[in-house]
Amino acid sequence: MAVLLPMEHGAPFPLDLGAAELAILESWRGWTAAWLPPDLQPPPWPDAPPGSRLSAALRAWAETAPRPLAIFLDEIDSLQDDALISALRQIRAGYPTRPGHFPWSLALIGLRDVRDYKVASGGTGRLGTASPFNIKAESLTMRNFTSDEVADLYRQHTGETGQVFLPEAVDRAYYLTQGQPWLVNALGQQLTEVLVQDPAQPITAEHVEQAKEILIRRQDTHLDSLMDRLQEPRVRAIIEPMLAGGTPGNVPEDDRRFVVDLGLLRRSELGGLTVANPIYREIIVRALAGVRPDIGSRAGAQSR
Repeated sequence: MAVLLPMEHGAPFPLDLGAAELAILESWRGWTAAWLPPDLQPPPWPDAPPGSRLSAALRAWAETAPRPLAIFLDEIDSLQDDALISALRQIRAGYPTRPGHFPWSLALIGLRDVRDYKVASGGTGRLGTASPFNIKAESLTMRNFTSDEVADLYRQHTGETGQVFLPEAVDRAYYLTQGQPWLVNALGQQLTEVLVQDPAQPITAEHVEQAKEILIRRQDTHLDSLMDRLQEPRVRAIIEPMLAGGTPGNVPEDDRRFVVDLGLLRRSELGGLTVANPIYREIIVRALAGVRPDIGSRAGAQSR
């Protein structure tokens, strides 16, 4: 049995373990009630002291579940400081007791590799290891779609509704997103559910431009999370010189890899770094300039 559980409800309480854990567990209860049949829902969460409530809940569920549990903890890196450290430690403490007394498998889903969570938790040094609490078996990054895959995805909509994406629209969508999966899908949603609701009307490149502006102005969770990363010193140390037309200079390779892993930047054909796609580029420029997403100039940022 696999289930996705949110972690972001604990984010407002980075230094209050009790409050963070109670908020997370309450959200888990709501999610499991909504998505699982009664016989697969977890038992009442057991009483436990702050700092052990998550592991106690997962242990109780694993011990009573009729099927092996595979848990996906979404937005794990929305947690900070004590709340994040505690969550990771509880996962590590429960690991040796699996599968009888802890979920068979746990996946941490977020913008970061687990090796970078020490920074999010308030740590100042780099880890020097890919696993801060020996909890990582493998790190997977969802790659960008190719242009052909973007076209195939939009053709699925055409097959279901008859609404056509003109070739110019598909090309523009790929250019603006560079195949970033969330952006590709978010553009498609705006195009078909907001801008062009009549399936008899084809979708044009101009419609794609309008959808892009909506995404930038609205700045949904995905974009907002990425922009939060701009406040981190080692991210700004790379991006700000690029916006000024220079290069990051003597920046540790670990920091370069970090911004690439975040998806903010990508490796250019010349071996340097460039902003991952034009939508990110526009939002980054506005964010670092202190300009609201609905106004401001558009600029490029590239390092060779």
